[in-house]
Amino acid sequence: MSSGAMDSSIKKERPRGRLSREMIEDAAFEVIEREGLAGFSMRKLAADLGCEAMSIYHHFPSQAHLHEALVDRLIGSLEMPDAGLPWRQRMHIAMHDFRRIGREHPAFAPFLVTYRMNSPTCLTWLSDILGLFEAGGFGPELSARLFRTVGYYLMGAILDETAGYAKGPSAATTVSDEQLARDFPNVAAAGRYFGAAEFDRTFDLGLDMLLDEMERALGGANSR
Repeated sequence: MSSGAMDSSIKKERPRGRLSREMIEDAAFEVIEREGLAGFSMRKLAADLGCEAMSIYHHFPSQAHLHEALVDRLIGSLEMPDAGLPWRQRMHIAMHDFRRIGREHPAFAPFLVTYRMNSPTCLTWLSDILGLFEAGGFGPELSARLFRTVGYYLMGAILDETAGYAKGPSAATTVSDEQLARDFPNVAAAGRYFGAAEFDRTFDLGLDMLLDEMERALGGANSR
C-alpha cells in the first residue's frame, strides 16, 4: 500500500460522530496555510478531515460562516493588557498581540486584517480597544480616528510581514546582486534592514513614532 493510500485510509477512519467545530477550525487553518485562501475549499477541508462536506455544513452553513468563526477564534484569544500598566505599555502589548495572530497565520492574514468586525466577539474586542484609546484621555472622536490610524499601520505591517518582503521578490524579471549594488546602491544598502530578522525593530520604531505623536497631540490639546 502506498503512503498516499495509507494517509487516505487514516483520514477515513476518523469517527464522523466526533467531528466538532473545534476540529473543523483546526483543520481549516491547516488547509488555508497549505493551500492559500484562494485554494481553500470545503471539499479540500472535508478530504483533510476524512469526512463528507455535508458533515462540515452541519456545523458551518457556508464557507463565510467558517471564515467568520476563524476570525472570532483569533480575536477571542486576545486579552486586554492589565489596566494597572502605563497607557503606552498597554498600547504596545495590544498592538503586538494583534500583529502576532496575523503573523502566526500568514495565509489567513489578508482576510483577518480586512474583515469588517461585526460579530459579538469582534465587537467586544473593538469596544475594548477603543476604550483603551479613551483611557489615554483622547475623547470619543480622537480615539476613533487614532484607532483607525494605528489600524492602517498595523494592517500594513502584517500584510508586508506575511505576504510582502517575507516572500522575496515579486517581479518576474530580477537583477543580480552585482547589478543591484552598481545601479541601485540605495536599495542595496537598505536591503539588509528589509529582512524578517529586522521586522520587530522596524515595527517598534514606527509604533513608537505614532505613540509619540499621539501624546504630543494630546498635550497640545490639553494646553489650549
